[in-house]
Amino acid sequence: MTLAALEAEARALHLRVLAGFHPRAGDGDLPPGTGTVLMLSPDEPAFWPAFTRSPEYRDGAADPMDRWSARVIGGWAARLGATPLYPFGGPPFRPFIRWALDSGAVHQSPVGLLVHARAGLFVSFRGALALPERLELPVPAPSPCAGCVTRPCLTACPVGALTAHGYDVPACKAHVTGAGRKTCLEQGCGVRLSCPASQGHGRVPEQSAFHMQNFI
Repeated sequence: MTLAALEAEARALHLRVLAGFHPRAGDGDLPPGTGTVLMLSPDEPAFWPAFTRSPEYRDGAADPMDRWSARVIGGWAARLGATPLYPFGGPPFRPFIRWALDSGAVHQSPVGLLVHARAGLFVSFRGALALPERLELPVPAPSPCAGCVTRPCLTACPVGALTAHGYDVPACKAHVTGAGRKTCLEQGCGVRLSCPASQGHGRVPEQSAFHMQNFI
């Protein structure tokens, strides 16, 4: 089993290995005997069309994306002899944010959101695989913020809800459900969209709208 082979399998499932890490001694948040953790994000833009064709999306029941993730990642994990891990289903919740930052492939942006060299501010995780094998992992790419001079994320929010000083959730929700219905609600968060590294990620507006509707 190699990382390259697993990345190809992930893409076939409309997922992408966004980050990976080797557990540290005494990490009680992981199954005993874990050698490598691979963190899985949607493979944009292929993910959204595949998801909307799924039975979970079409059955009208609650939490369709979480149920899709549990079915797809859970089935893959069973075939690999791995343990599936999810950012939902708690409490308690798995520390996905800490894991992402510990991987070195994901960083904290000037507005506090997670940022990745390829995904920009569209970092999201559908789950992770805890593998018994210790796979060879690549050297993580540095934060895209390091070379970003303009830092548009700091000024992109029309109501200043996401800044270096924190996240004003009530202001965000008020804007999204009011003046921002045609922009943030239907097209996605303007701060996430403003990141230069986000531009080539491929997140479609319909998927962003889905997440914004769930947010409010």
